[in-house]
Amino acid sequence: MGNFEIDETLVRSLLQEQHPDLAALDLRLVDGGWDNQLWRLGDELAVRLPLTPRAPSLLRNEQQWLPALAPRLPLPVPTPVRIGEPSARFPMPWIIAAWVPGEPGDRAPISRGDHAADGLAGFLRALHQEAPAEAPVNPNRGVPLKTLTHEFDQRFPTVASSDAAADVKGIWDEAVSAPEWDGPPVWLHGDLHPANVVVSDGTLAGVIDFGELGAGDPATDLAAAWVLLPSGADTRFFDAYANTDEAMIRRARGWAVLRSMLLIGIGRAGDLGLPGGKATWGPAGRSTLDRVLASG
Repeated sequence: MGNFEIDETLVRSLLQEQHPDLAALDLRLVDGGWDNQLWRLGDELAVRLPLTPRAPSLLRNEQQWLPALAPRLPLPVPTPVRIGEPSARFPMPWIIAAWVPGEPGDRAPISRGDHAADGLAGFLRALHQEAPAEAPVNPNRGVPLKTLTHEFDQRFPTVASSDAAADVKGIWDEAVSAPEWDGPPVWLHGDLHPANVVVSDGTLAGVIDFGELGAGDPATDLAAAWVLLPSGADTRFFDAYANTDEAMIRRARGWAVLRSMLLIGIGRAGDLGLPGGKATWGPAGRSTLDRVLASG
């Protein structure tokens, strides 16, 4: 971002300047997410530095809220442990967080569906507690789906020429027409997709990237029943999560088709070598769509 090239020399110098007790640890670049570059620091820590204009605000969101939420969550999460302040070397905030072991879910899909369904349900039950009034509100997560019709219309061309187009539109229309969430806003991860979880031994081993953390309708996160889990595991997941009704599941399916089209689009950009594209996301999006359609 800007004129700053993030390399090992820069990251090491930032550590020496602001966290010298950690500066001698092994440091290596690893595959990161969309908004931040990720460096593994020693065996137990990670350094995250912003790559996009919105990334600093996402990091601040994690810094403020995740340390308080993490102790009640039954899966490992990248809890921030140190803050990096803007400086002459690098004019954006950055963080040092706990390293969450495992392989990214877009590269190591879940194979133990029942085990992962139970783990995901337990994680979301623990997270989906009533949020305080001052919790962040994300304009694109946890909101009534009708407010995102423009996004659906924008993404729909990714599937418009496929045999699934009519079914996708039907699922979306059912989701938009479902009764809206009338409970209190609950804490949401807000961005559950395969690249934002880690997998070990065929099952869910951790949840990462809480930059979209906010409050709202839990159906946003419940879309993970199809986005993350293998085919057929959605029934086990909803049984384990327990606190659902038909309207919530309809809304969750709508969130899932919206997410599937986003993943497919980013995957196509990756196949073409375009900036911001990630080739591994396309198969994840297509699998998500297949699972949602099969669940109908």
